[in-house]
Amino acid sequence: MNDGEAHLAPYAARSAASRGRVHAEAPAATRTDFQRDRDRIVHSTAFRRLEYKTQVFVNHEGDLFRTRLTHSLEVAQIARALARALRANEDLVEAIALAHDLGHTPFGHAGQDALNDCMRPYGGFEHNLQSLRVVDELEERYAAFDGLNLCFETREGILKHCSPDNARRLGALGERFLLRRQPSLEAQITNLADEIAYNNHDIDDGLRSGLLKLAQLDEVPIFARHARALRAEHPGLPERRLIHETVRRMINALVVDLLAESRRRIEGAAPASIDDVRAAPPLVAFSEPVRAEADALKSFLFDHLYRHFQVMRMTEKAKRIVRELFDAFLGEPRLLPPDHRRRVERDGPRAIADYVAGMTDRYAIKEHRRLFAVGEI
Repeated sequence: MNDGEAHLAPYAARSAASRGRVHAEAPAATRTDFQRDRDRIVHSTAFRRLEYKTQVFVNHEGDLFRTRLTHSLEVAQIARALARALRANEDLVEAIALAHDLGHTPFGHAGQDALNDCMRPYGGFEHNLQSLRVVDELEERYAAFDGLNLCFETREGILKHCSPDNARRLGALGERFLLRRQPSLEAQITNLADEIAYNNHDIDDGLRSGLLKLAQLDEVPIFARHARALRAEHPGLPERRLIHETVRRMINALVVDLLAESRRRIEGAAPASIDDVRAAPPLVAFSEPVRAEADALKSFLFDHLYRHFQVMRMTEKAKRIVRELFDAFLGEPRLLPPDHRRRVERDGPRAIADYVAGMTDRYAIKEHRRLFAVGEI
């Protein structure tokens, strides 16, 4: 066991006991296998592209809005804090958090929905599976193998959802979806850290954009409760500080509740190993009252931000860009760069989806302009 993992609980993932990599490699001299995974993810091309991929607002719409990259960093920060408190493996949760959105399309969920529609006759498109495809196949950095050759536990954590058909094709990695078992505690932690991060920073970005108004959030119990207490403690606090402090307190409240409920569940299940975690019901969760508050917040954001007419306008434009790019390349693969054209010869429409999914927002806009704007000829 690595000395840095001596403090871990019996149910935590340990790099020395990993189920390994697809391609065997000698251990690193100075890092655990999970630390090595994290470092490979950070150095990947797909990770750098996240800087220019939409969270809610298209990257060029403002310098201060979250991108997929800043979102991933926020998820990693929350997940590490949770893992430390639960004596789980911080390095593994960090690796999962930094990799979980590597397969996301340009333009966020709008791009994913459009690409899924395009790929429906060819097996569909789902960004979790695409993230796995990125780390397993598409990254080209190493002499001995395609992809990043990550540990089983990191790949397991990346794959949050999977249909039975896809699970069967994935072999051991997809087995838990067929058996209705759980992933590692570290994967469960990262999943909830993702939810905490995006719900709270979408409030911040929505208010900064002007699409949400502070008065609207009085409808949201978890926000209203903390804002009300803050106004009582600091009368006359400027709005920007009020927003930041309220969001900070919401994140803290969610983290504290999640830790308390997860500790209660772990104590009840008494898992003695990572295999016990996989066989148990979900062990990382909010309490029922806080789960209801988090769901109410999610519903509010869906109705008032994600379906705001200005966001919907950009969403429809984004879908059109993705659809028209895919259709153009499918109809005439010679429009693709040579290396991607060769992949189409081997993998068909899936290679076109790989190319489009890998684009940043601004690259997709430029590529669309190059193909369809008459003034670009």
